[in-house]
Amino acid sequence: MCEFCHTHGEGQKWYLQARYYSEDFLSDLRRRQFIQGFIKDPEYFRHSLWRLEKLRRLPSYVRAVISPFVHRRQKRAHYGQVLPIEEVERIFGFVNSITRLPCLCRQAMTGIEQRHCYALSMVPHEQSELLGVVRQFGSDYLTGPNTGGLEAVTREEALASLRLIERKGLCHTVWTFVTPFIGSICNCDRSDCVAMRATLNLDYPMMFPAEYVAEVDPECCNGCRQCMRVCQFGAMGYSIACEKVVIDPRRCYGCGICRSACTQDAIVLAERSSPALVPSRG
Repeated sequence: MCEFCHTHGEGQKWYLQARYYSEDFLSDLRRRQFIQGFIKDPEYFRHSLWRLEKLRRLPSYVRAVISPFVHRRQKRAHYGQVLPIEEVERIFGFVNSITRLPCLCRQAMTGIEQRHCYALSMVPHEQSELLGVVRQFGSDYLTGPNTGGLEAVTREEALASLRLIERKGLCHTVWTFVTPFIGSICNCDRSDCVAMRATLNLDYPMMFPAEYVAEVDPECCNGCRQCMRVCQFGAMGYSIACEKVVIDPRRCYGCGICRSACTQDAIVLAERSSPALVPSRG
């Protein structure tokens, strides 16, 4: 179990606790201000990555002092966890509105609008205070060439979109906006996502791995290596001797995306029961 499961979930999966999606959290002025600032300043993402790259170049003894403080602050403000699509489906089962909107992170990093973020609420779309904050402070953010406003979608429509982008290799993640309030599910990749780049390239974790780890059935694997093409975490290798794919559980984040590329149904997800299976960073 991840740290948030123990801290916020009483030993259960914290992101499956419906109370953390409640908009009652938005009565906290500090949280509202954080969300407003998050939306108003997309360049914040670029600057954050630049600061982390600068931090990584500092002497190790300086990083040892600064990094834990920065990491704790990140966990309190905006932190995520990787989810397989089965867990996303469970979340969609108890929230009352799902709203598709552009990904601020990608827009800032690439200049291209990608509607891969889903705002979640326990109240209907038209009553959502969270979306009211977005509308009020996000006018520039909502004027891209493909923008259709804040697009309310059904659970079925959202899941169909997520299954489609899985095949492109995007990884599902759930995010806090001043922990423990959960405001969205995003779909990330290592090239365009600040959080994944920080976690995997800069040794600065901004997300937990999933509560699962992928396993390959060697009897079913035909060695085609299509799964390796979509793995964002460098967790998959190939045995020349056996002509099979192998998975390093210490690197696997348990997203399950590799399954979508497997034509032989040779990959399954198992519970991540051992602390030794938590991925190393960097």
